[in-house]
Amino acid sequence: MKVFGLKVDPTDPAVVYAGTDEGIFRSIDRGKSFERLDSQMNSTQVWNIAVSPADPSLIFAGTSPSALFRSADGGSSWEQLTVDMAEECPNVRVPRVTALEVDPSNPNVVWAGVEVDGVRRSLDGGDTWTRINGGLNDPDIHGMTVSAGGTTTVFTSTPGEVFASTDTGESWQGLGVRDSFPMRYCRGITVKQDDPDTLLVATGDSPFGVTGAIQRSTDRGQSWERISLPQEPNTPMWAFASHASDPDFILCCSHYGQIYATADGGDWWVKLPREFSEIRGMAWTPN
Repeated sequence: MKVFGLKVDPTDPAVVYAGTDEGIFRSIDRGKSFERLDSQMNSTQVWNIAVSPADPSLIFAGTSPSALFRSADGGSSWEQLTVDMAEECPNVRVPRVTALEVDPSNPNVVWAGVEVDGVRRSLDGGDTWTRINGGLNDPDIHGMTVSAGGTTTVFTSTPGEVFASTDTGESWQGLGVRDSFPMRYCRGITVKQDDPDTLLVATGDSPFGVTGAIQRSTDRGQSWERISLPQEPNTPMWAFASHASDPDFILCCSHYGQIYATADGGDWWVKLPREFSEIRGMAWTPN
């Protein structure tokens, strides 16, 4: 079984959801055991999961081929949402939902990013969806995150750029990272849980590259610094994991199995000794 995405319930750290190539699974014991949540997705690849921070019984799942599903009862039942998505696309051929976010400042706003089919937005909790264009000129979506402090900003990463929107996706501005990142292939992106101005982006030398890096901004993407890592990654850096219980502890993985950790919000990192095979997603939950 392949696991593509992991998500911790924002209100109960013992509950973890896993998206796999055999549907969606749930653990109620911090990942010690999982049960499958029976759904229309049982034989489908579930790539991403989002849980509403306002109502943890409201769960969204994104799949490949690209489709969106919603549960309003904690995963007991699911409905496929009406969303216009492509059946085929460039590069990866079969589109897949690589990003799924519920706005923490307004849970009616839900975001879905599709590789390679752009961004979809819902303003009514998933009932209706709109394809977003204005200035977002690359449909190859790799990651999304929402900064809810002050002016709510949604950030989207694509292979060679990070875009930002402060008007709920009506317009987007590229942050110009192709001119400031030494390695411009962008994958995962996250906002530090206790600091809406701090962004982290996982990057690499190319989609099939041999090394990677972590870029950090403390001013919402206006300027960036390359984080110093204790060992050169073996492939592009890929995904982040953090938890509100300890916002300074952040994990980041390379695509092929290396995991780096920081306990001070990103100033100093260590490489964990255990290595894995291909990693698509991560999560951590407090004991």
